[in-house]
Amino acid sequence: MTTNQQQAPTGTPDYVMSPNSQTLSVLVENKPGALTRVTALFSRRGYNISSLAVGPTEHPEISRITVVVDVEQHRLEQITKQLNKLVNVLKIVQLDPRQTVQRELILIKVTADSSTRTPVLEIVQMFRAKVVDAASDSVTIEATGTQDKLTALLGMLEEFGIREIVKSGEVAIGRGGRAITDRALLS
Repeated sequence: MTTNQQQAPTGTPDYVMSPNSQTLSVLVENKPGALTRVTALFSRRGYNISSLAVGPTEHPEISRITVVVDVEQHRLEQITKQLNKLVNVLKIVQLDPRQTVQRELILIKVTADSSTRTPVLEIVQMFRAKVVDAASDSVTIEATGTQDKLTALLGMLEEFGIREIVKSGEVAIGRGGRAITDRALLS
């Protein structure tokens, strides 16, 4: 380890989600204030949202909010009932990790000078990530995958010195042919 690198703290890194994390897919009317109402409900109840992603669906009038929150199952049921009462909320589905495809995007700026660039690039290739920016003393890496894959990538890169991390919220979609937007439009 070089003198400008810091040793990683022991224990669970900050970028690892709790095993008690629950993922909700919330369909809302694509109208101003819908996201604010949904996130305010979690805030009022004292729950921290650990991941949030929002964007339009295949129907321009509907947006999907993917929320990951660390909460016990019985509390999540209460939150779900309250979410259903909100204006603009069309459908809420608790996603089972075994029945969904889940992905996150991460950008990682890593120290990589002439002596460490080759091993960093080997790790990038091993994780099927890509370099999106390079400077004389660093590289910026883009990777997409499950939380476990991204955590493993970060673990491999820590020894080189991680300068900065930016993660998207988790996005998730159910496996198979069924779509929650179809069911929401029939309601």
